[in-house]
Amino acid sequence: MQRFITMTFHTYTKTTTMMLRKILLAGMAAVLLLTGCVKDKVTSTYVYYRPVYKTKATVRSEVKSSTPRSIQNPGKLFYKDGYVFLNELDKGVHIIDIKDVTKPKLVSFVAIPGCVDLAVRGNTLYADLDVDLVAIDISDPLNTKITKLLEGVFPHRYYGSFVADSSRVIVDWLRVDTTVQNVDNLGWGMKAADFMTFASVSNSSGGRSVSNGVGGSMARFALSNDRLYTVSYDDLKIFNTAIPETPSYIKEVALNAWDIETIYPFQNKLFLGASTGMHIVDISNKDNPVKQGTFTHARVCDPVVTDGKYAYVTLRNGTQCGGFINQLDVVNVENVMAPSLVKSFSLFNPHGLAKDGNLLLICDGADGLKVMDATQPNNVYQLGQLKNLITYDVIALDGIALVSAKDGLHLIDYRTPSKPTLLSSMAIGK
Repeated sequence: MQRFITMTFHTYTKTTTMMLRKILLAGMAAVLLLTGCVKDKVTSTYVYYRPVYKTKATVRSEVKSSTPRSIQNPGKLFYKDGYVFLNELDKGVHIIDIKDVTKPKLVSFVAIPGCVDLAVRGNTLYADLDVDLVAIDISDPLNTKITKLLEGVFPHRYYGSFVADSSRVIVDWLRVDTTVQNVDNLGWGMKAADFMTFASVSNSSGGRSVSNGVGGSMARFALSNDRLYTVSYDDLKIFNTAIPETPSYIKEVALNAWDIETIYPFQNKLFLGASTGMHIVDISNKDNPVKQGTFTHARVCDPVVTDGKYAYVTLRNGTQCGGFINQLDVVNVENVMAPSLVKSFSLFNPHGLAKDGNLLLICDGADGLKVMDATQPNNVYQLGQLKNLITYDVIALDGIALVSAKDGLHLIDYRTPSKPTLLSSMAIGK
C-alpha cells in the first residue's frame, strides 16, 4: 500500500521565513502521525511443534514388540546377522530381514519411546529410552522383553529447546499452525513472531562367544568386545556387557572435549566426532579410557571412520551444526598424539560414511550416495554416484551398502564402483 500526503505551499517573502519553518515542521509531524496511524492487516503463519508427554511408568510399560509397521521417520541403523535394526526417531526400532538383499522384509517393530541410538550384541538390543538405557531380548523379534533397565544414565538428553523432564517422557510432537496479525511497529522494532518459541525437533567378544553387530558412523553407541561405550555432549560412559542381557554401568569419563556427536570403534581406539574436532581415545584398558590426540577444525558436524592409518571425517554445515564448510578431511592418525591433515576435498553436504578396502562411501545429503577411490589418501576422487536420494548414514558390507535416507532404507550394490545400483528399498509409509 502506498501512502500519499498532499501538501500545498504558497510563496512567502523573506520576512515570513520563521513562519515557513513552523509550517514545514508541522507538516512533517503530520506525515509521521498519519504513517503511524495507518494499519495494514498483515498476517503470518508459523509452524511449531508442541511436545506430548507420558509418565515414565507408562512409557516403560509400553516397551514391547509388535507386528511390523511402516517406516515414517528413519534415523540411525545397525546391522547384525542378516538383520537391519533401523531407528524410528523417538518411537522405536524396526527389525528388517535382509538375507535376500533384493527383497527386504519388515519383521517386527519394537516400541521404545524416546529412542535415538541403538546397538546389538548377541540377542540383546541396547537403546536409549529417553534418559534410561534399556536392554531388550530380541531372540524372538515378535515377543521381545526387557531384561535390564538402567535408569537416568543419560541425564543430558534434550529435544531442541526442551530438556528431558525428571518424571515424564516426550513421546510425540503435535504440529501447531499459528496465524498472527503483525503490526508494522510494536514500539521497539520487534515483530510478534520474535516472542514465539520454536522447537526443532566389530568386534567379537571375550569370555562368552557372543558377537557384536556393526553400526553406522552417525552413532552415539559403540560396542568394543564386551563393553558398550556411549557419548554425550562432553563425556564418555562405559557399560559392562559381558553378560549381554544384563548390562551394568561402570562409570563416566570426562573428556575435556565439547559438542561430541559421534563415536566409531576401531581395534583398541575410539574415534569421536565433535563439532570442533576429532578426538582419539585409547581403550587398551577398557574401563579406563585415555584421551590421546585431537584434530581441530572449524565448527561443523563431523562423523568419522578410520582404517587405523587414516581417519576420514566429513564436515557439513546446517542449522544445528553452524559453519559454512562441506568437505571430506583425510587425517593421518599414525601418530595418535598429533593427528595431521593430509588433504581436504569439497562435497555437497556430507553426512555418514563407511570404508570398505580402498573404497569410501559417503552419504552426501541431497546429492545422494557417492563411491570414492581412497587408494591414495591425498587424491581421493569419485568413481560413481547414485542420485535422487537424500542420504543420512551408511554401513558397507562387502559390496552391499545399507543406506538410511530421508525416504527410507535402501540396499545398494557397489561392487561395480563406477555404477552403484539400487537393489531394493523400504520406502516411508510402506
